[in-house]
Amino acid sequence: MTALVVEASPWHLNDVAIPYPTAFHPASDEDLFFWQDRVRALNRTYLFSFAGMARPGDAKSIEGHLVDQCKASPVCSLMECSTTGPDNKCESPATVMKLFQSSTFCLLPRGGTDTRRPAFDAVLAGCIPVFFHPSSAYVQYSWFLPKSHTEYSVYIPEEDVRKNASVEERLRKVSPEMVRTMRDTVVGLIPSVTYSDATSRLETTVKDAFDIAVAAVINKVTKLRRGIAEGRPEEEKLERYSWKYPFLAEGQKPEDPHEWDPLFN
Repeated sequence: MTALVVEASPWHLNDVAIPYPTAFHPASDEDLFFWQDRVRALNRTYLFSFAGMARPGDAKSIEGHLVDQCKASPVCSLMECSTTGPDNKCESPATVMKLFQSSTFCLLPRGGTDTRRPAFDAVLAGCIPVFFHPSSAYVQYSWFLPKSHTEYSVYIPEEDVRKNASVEERLRKVSPEMVRTMRDTVVGLIPSVTYSDATSRLETTVKDAFDIAVAAVINKVTKLRRGIAEGRPEEEKLERYSWKYPFLAEGQKPEDPHEWDPLFN
Protein backbone atom coordinates (compact mmCIF):
# COMPACT_ATOMS: atom_id res chain seq x y z
CA MET A 1 0.00 0.00 0.00
CA THR A 2 1.25 3.49 -0.88
CA ALA A 3 0.46 6.03 1.84
CA LEU A 4 0.16 9.69 0.82
CA VAL A 5 1.02 11.82 3.85
CA VAL A 6 1.99 15.47 4.37
CA GLU A 7 5.22 14.32 5.99
CA ALA A 8 6.87 11.00 5.21
CA SER A 9 9.38 8.95 7.13
CA PRO A 10 12.76 8.66 5.35
CA TRP A 11 12.83 4.99 6.36
CA HIS A 12 9.38 3.86 5.19
CA LEU A 13 9.40 2.75 1.57
CA ASN A 14 5.68 3.19 0.98
CA ASP A 15 5.39 6.63 2.54
CA VAL A 16 5.08 9.38 -0.07
CA ALA A 17 4.99 12.99 1.07
CA ILE A 18 2.56 15.41 -0.56
CA PRO A 19 2.61 19.20 -0.02
CA TYR A 20 0.98 20.73 3.02
CA PRO A 21 -2.19 22.58 1.97
CA THR A 22 -1.74 26.35 1.91
CA ALA A 23 -4.50 28.98 2.05
CA PHE A 24 -4.38 29.51 -1.74
CA HIS A 25 -6.81 27.44 -3.83
CA PRO A 26 -7.10 28.90 -7.36
CA ALA A 27 -10.36 28.34 -9.17
CA SER A 28 -8.93 28.78 -12.67
CA ASP A 29 -5.71 28.93 -14.65
CA GLU A 30 -6.09 32.71 -14.77
CA ASP A 31 -6.12 32.93 -10.97
CA LEU A 32 -2.92 30.92 -10.85
CA PHE A 33 -1.13 32.88 -13.58
CA PHE A 34 -2.17 36.20 -12.00
CA TRP A 35 -0.70 35.11 -8.67
CA GLN A 36 2.55 33.97 -10.29
CA ASP A 37 2.94 37.32 -12.10
CA ARG A 38 2.19 39.18 -8.89
CA VAL A 39 4.80 37.46 -6.70
CA ARG A 40 7.38 37.57 -9.49
CA ALA A 41 7.10 41.38 -9.67
CA LEU A 42 7.19 42.10 -5.93
CA ASN A 43 9.76 44.54 -4.53
CA ARG A 44 11.48 42.56 -1.77
CA THR A 45 12.92 44.87 0.86
CA TYR A 46 14.66 42.23 3.01
CA LEU A 47 17.41 39.80 2.08
CA PHE A 48 15.91 37.10 4.30
CA SER A 49 13.15 36.49 6.82
CA PHE A 50 12.32 34.02 9.55
CA ALA A 51 9.06 33.04 11.24
CA GLY A 52 9.81 30.93 14.30
CA MET A 53 10.88 30.85 17.91
CA ALA A 54 13.70 29.54 20.06
CA ARG A 55 13.20 26.03 21.42
CA PRO A 56 15.65 25.80 24.35
CA GLY A 57 14.36 22.38 25.40
CA ASP A 58 14.92 20.87 21.93
CA ALA A 59 18.53 19.77 21.47
CA LYS A 60 18.22 19.39 17.67
CA SER A 61 16.63 22.80 17.10
CA ILE A 62 18.65 25.64 15.56
CA GLU A 63 15.78 28.12 15.69
CA GLY A 64 17.31 30.02 18.63
CA HIS A 65 20.47 30.62 16.58
CA LEU A 66 18.39 31.89 13.65
CA VAL A 67 16.34 34.20 15.87
CA ASP A 68 19.55 35.72 17.24
CA GLN A 69 21.09 36.14 13.79
CA CYS A 70 17.94 37.69 12.39
CA LYS A 71 17.67 40.17 15.28
CA ALA A 72 21.28 41.19 14.70
CA SER A 73 20.87 41.78 10.96
CA PRO A 74 19.35 44.93 9.38
CA VAL A 75 18.44 42.90 6.27
CA CYS A 76 16.39 40.26 8.09
CA SER A 77 12.70 40.47 8.96
CA LEU A 78 11.75 38.41 12.03
CA MET A 79 8.35 37.17 13.13
CA GLU A 80 8.67 35.59 16.57
CA CYS A 81 6.03 32.94 17.15
CA SER A 82 4.37 32.00 20.40
CA THR A 83 3.44 28.44 21.30
CA THR A 84 -0.31 28.84 21.60
CA GLY A 85 -3.10 31.35 21.73
CA PRO A 86 -4.50 34.13 19.52
CA ASP A 87 -1.26 36.13 19.71
CA ASN A 88 0.62 33.56 17.62
CA LYS A 89 1.10 35.49 14.37
CA CYS A 90 2.65 32.43 12.73
CA GLU A 91 -0.76 30.76 12.69
CA SER A 92 -2.10 33.47 10.37
CA PRO A 93 -1.48 32.52 6.70
CA ALA A 94 -1.97 36.15 5.61
CA THR A 95 0.61 37.45 8.10
CA VAL A 96 3.17 34.79 7.17
CA MET A 97 2.56 35.42 3.47
CA LYS A 98 3.14 39.16 3.92
CA LEU A 99 6.45 38.42 5.67
CA PHE A 100 7.65 36.00 2.99
CA GLN A 101 6.61 38.28 0.14
CA SER A 102 8.90 40.99 1.51
CA SER A 103 11.99 38.75 1.41
CA THR A 104 14.33 37.25 -1.16
CA PHE A 105 15.14 34.22 1.01
CA CYS A 106 13.03 32.45 3.66
CA LEU A 107 14.68 30.48 6.48
CA LEU A 108 13.00 27.10 6.98
CA PRO A 109 14.63 25.03 9.73
CA ARG A 110 13.18 21.89 11.22
CA GLY A 111 10.74 22.62 14.04
CA GLY A 112 8.66 20.17 16.01
CA THR A 113 8.71 18.04 12.85
CA ASP A 114 11.07 17.87 9.89
CA THR A 115 8.97 20.14 7.71
CA ARG A 116 6.05 22.51 8.09
CA ARG A 117 3.48 24.41 6.07
CA PRO A 118 5.69 27.55 5.86
CA ALA A 119 7.96 25.65 3.43
CA PHE A 120 5.11 25.73 0.93
CA ASP A 121 3.98 29.22 1.94
CA ALA A 122 7.50 30.35 0.98
CA VAL A 123 7.21 28.83 -2.51
CA LEU A 124 3.75 30.36 -2.88
CA ALA A 125 5.23 33.76 -1.95
CA GLY A 126 8.00 33.41 -4.55
CA CYS A 127 10.56 33.40 -1.73
CA ILE A 128 13.65 31.24 -2.23
CA PRO A 129 13.65 28.54 0.49
CA VAL A 130 16.68 28.09 2.73
CA PHE A 131 16.75 24.59 4.24
CA PHE A 132 19.05 23.31 6.96
CA HIS A 133 18.34 19.58 6.79
CA PRO A 134 17.57 17.46 3.69
CA SER A 135 14.58 15.86 5.42
CA SER A 136 12.76 19.21 5.39
CA ALA A 137 12.05 18.89 1.66
CA TYR A 138 14.66 17.20 -0.53
CA VAL A 139 14.15 13.56 0.49
CA GLN A 140 10.39 13.85 0.90
CA TYR A 141 8.72 15.71 -1.96
CA SER A 142 10.50 14.15 -4.92
CA TRP A 143 7.27 14.01 -6.95
CA PHE A 144 6.78 17.76 -6.66
CA LEU A 145 10.21 19.41 -6.44
CA PRO A 146 13.26 19.32 -8.76
CA LYS A 147 15.75 16.53 -8.13
CA SER A 148 18.55 19.09 -7.97
CA HIS A 149 17.82 21.19 -4.89
CA THR A 150 20.28 23.90 -5.93
CA GLU A 151 17.88 24.91 -8.71
CA TYR A 152 15.34 26.37 -6.32
CA SER A 153 16.80 26.53 -2.79
CA VAL A 154 19.84 27.18 -0.61
CA TYR A 155 21.12 24.48 1.72
CA ILE A 156 23.04 25.41 4.87
CA PRO A 157 23.80 22.43 7.15
CA GLU A 158 22.44 22.67 10.69
CA GLU A 159 25.88 21.96 12.09
CA ASP A 160 27.26 25.06 10.37
CA VAL A 161 24.63 27.20 12.10
CA ARG A 162 25.45 25.62 15.47
CA LYS A 163 29.07 26.64 14.85
CA ASN A 164 27.88 30.23 14.34
CA ALA A 165 28.25 30.36 10.56
CA SER A 166 26.66 33.58 9.31
CA VAL A 167 23.48 32.91 7.34
CA GLU A 168 23.59 36.45 5.99
CA GLU A 169 27.10 35.96 4.60
CA ARG A 170 26.10 32.70 2.93
CA LEU A 171 23.09 34.33 1.27
CA ARG A 172 25.03 37.39 0.12
CA LYS A 173 27.28 35.06 -1.85
CA VAL A 174 24.38 34.10 -4.12
CA SER A 175 24.76 36.28 -7.21
CA PRO A 176 21.89 38.49 -8.46
CA GLU A 177 21.75 36.41 -11.64
CA MET A 178 21.39 33.21 -9.62
CA VAL A 179 18.72 34.82 -7.44
CA ARG A 180 16.66 35.67 -10.52
CA THR A 181 17.06 32.16 -11.92
CA MET A 182 16.13 30.52 -8.62
CA ARG A 183 13.12 32.79 -8.12
CA ASP A 184 11.86 31.97 -11.61
CA THR A 185 12.15 28.27 -10.72
CA VAL A 186 10.34 28.79 -7.40
CA VAL A 187 7.51 30.71 -9.07
CA GLY A 188 7.28 27.95 -11.67
CA LEU A 189 6.81 25.43 -8.85
CA ILE A 190 3.70 27.16 -7.46
CA PRO A 191 1.18 25.03 -9.42
CA SER A 192 2.79 21.76 -8.28
CA VAL A 193 2.49 22.64 -4.57
CA THR A 194 -1.01 24.12 -4.85
CA TYR A 195 -4.37 22.41 -4.44
CA SER A 196 -6.97 23.97 -6.73
CA ASP A 197 -10.47 24.87 -5.57
CA ALA A 198 -12.32 21.58 -5.09
CA THR A 199 -15.47 23.04 -6.66
CA SER A 200 -13.66 23.70 -9.95
CA ARG A 201 -10.90 22.17 -12.03
CA LEU A 202 -7.87 23.84 -13.53
CA GLU A 203 -7.48 23.39 -17.25
CA THR A 204 -5.25 20.61 -18.52
CA THR A 205 -2.46 23.11 -19.14
CA VAL A 206 -1.83 23.19 -15.38
CA LYS A 207 -1.31 20.25 -13.03
CA ASP A 208 -1.79 20.93 -9.34
CA ALA A 209 -0.50 18.85 -6.42
CA PHE A 210 -3.51 16.55 -6.55
CA ASP A 211 -3.04 15.83 -10.27
CA ILE A 212 0.67 15.13 -9.82
CA ALA A 213 0.09 12.77 -6.89
CA VAL A 214 -2.62 10.77 -8.68
CA ALA A 215 -0.58 10.50 -11.88
CA ALA A 216 2.50 9.36 -9.95
CA VAL A 217 0.59 6.66 -8.06
CA ILE A 218 -0.94 5.36 -11.30
CA ASN A 219 2.50 5.34 -12.93
CA LYS A 220 3.97 3.45 -9.98
CA VAL A 221 1.25 0.79 -10.10
CA THR A 222 1.53 0.49 -13.89
CA LYS A 223 5.28 -0.14 -13.69
CA LEU A 224 4.82 -2.78 -10.99
CA ARG A 225 2.15 -4.61 -12.98
CA ARG A 226 4.14 -4.46 -16.20
CA GLY A 227 7.22 -5.82 -14.48
CA ILE A 228 5.27 -8.71 -12.96
CA ALA A 229 3.60 -9.50 -16.30
CA GLU A 230 6.96 -9.56 -18.08
CA GLY A 231 8.55 -11.76 -15.44
CA ARG A 232 10.85 -9.09 -14.04
CA PRO A 233 9.48 -8.01 -10.67
CA GLU A 234 10.89 -4.86 -9.12
CA GLU A 235 14.13 -5.35 -7.22
CA GLU A 236 13.51 -5.58 -3.50
CA LYS A 237 14.35 -2.33 -1.76
CA LEU A 238 15.72 -1.88 1.73
CA GLU A 239 13.86 0.47 4.05
CA ARG A 240 17.01 1.89 5.60
CA TYR A 241 17.83 3.38 2.19
CA SER A 242 14.29 4.64 1.48
CA TRP A 243 15.34 8.29 1.32
CA LYS A 244 18.09 7.54 -1.20
CA TYR A 245 16.18 5.82 -3.99
CA PRO A 246 14.79 8.99 -5.67
CA PHE A 247 18.35 10.35 -5.98
CA LEU A 248 20.07 7.32 -7.50
CA ALA A 249 21.55 7.85 -10.93
CA GLU A 250 21.81 5.02 -13.43
CA GLY A 251 24.25 2.41 -12.16
CA GLN A 252 24.30 3.76 -8.62
CA LYS A 253 23.53 1.48 -5.70
CA PRO A 254 21.76 2.60 -2.51
CA GLU A 255 24.68 1.46 -0.38
CA ASP A 256 27.07 3.77 -2.27
CA PRO A 257 28.31 6.70 -0.11
CA HIS A 258 26.26 9.88 -0.02
CA GLU A 259 27.02 13.17 1.70
CA TRP A 260 23.80 12.93 3.73
CA ASP A 261 24.43 9.41 5.06
CA PRO A 262 25.46 10.67 8.55
CA LEU A 263 22.16 12.58 8.85
CA PHE A 264 20.02 9.47 8.37
CA ASN A 265 21.98 6.83 10.27
